[in-house]
Amino acid sequence: MKTIVFIFLGSCSFLFAQNKPTPIDTPLLTQSDLSTSQCLTQNGALKVMLKANALAAATNKKIAVAVLDVSGRPLLLTIAEGVGPHNFEAARRKAFTALSTKKATLLLARNANANPDTQNLNTLPELLLLGGGAPIVVDNKVIGSVGIAGAGGPEQDDAIAQQIVQMFK
Repeated sequence: MKTIVFIFLGSCSFLFAQNKPTPIDTPLLTQSDLSTSQCLTQNGALKVMLKANALAAATNKKIAVAVLDVSGRPLLLTIAEGVGPHNFEAARRKAFTALSTKKATLLLARNANANPDTQNLNTLPELLLLGGGAPIVVDNKVIGSVGIAGAGGPEQDDAIAQQIVQMFK
């Protein structure tokens, strides 16, 4: 039994030693923020969240942030204190919609409203046609997405998401 405990504790200490926190003042993404298969990493998602919250704070807003990897799995979902709880799910669905359609959700919503053939997109269960979601593209390949909710409206959410996307260019 003692051997199992020592092996477990040794493994845990090795994992913690490998997982150094990222300084808050390093918002620029590096190649290490992408996996070898050009997918957004957890470290990259943290930088996205920090930058998004800084952008929101600059306008005295608090937000919900969702970051998904290329397959639609959440890397990060967070909501600031005082933000309406519906924004948590809205941010995730905006990120999913942007990833799925490979388009910014504000443009998608406006195009769907203007075209009778696509107006029913809003009836698909996971899609949310509301500004604030954007695909993250590197070398013309979607590697993930970001969803922002709670900044004051679709245009404000989209403005933050678009600034996040610029981190990858």
